[in-house]
Amino acid sequence: MLKNSFISVFSQKEKEENRGSVEFQVLSFTNKIRRLTSHLELHKKDYLSQRGLRKILGKRQRLLAYLSKKNRVRYKELIGQLNIREIKTR
Repeated sequence: MLKNSFISVFSQKEKEENRGSVEFQVLSFTNKIRRLTSHLELHKKDYLSQRGLRKILGKRQRLLAYLSKKNRVRYKELIGQLNIREIKTR
């Protein structure tokens, strides 16, 4: 597991102020997803972690859908910074 690969887009002061913001929540979910993904590469049969990963992916997807509806510019900036794919729109 590489701890250096985790993303720190916000400074320490911004982290303390904006923990409830959508961007911060998506950032923390993305870090958890990357950590769990690297864990599951080693432990392929850890089904509880797979379930947790799917739950976190769903939460992040719902937050990104909310952000794309509310503020498309902030959404585009966030997915660019985090290097994640754009969600599918219906």
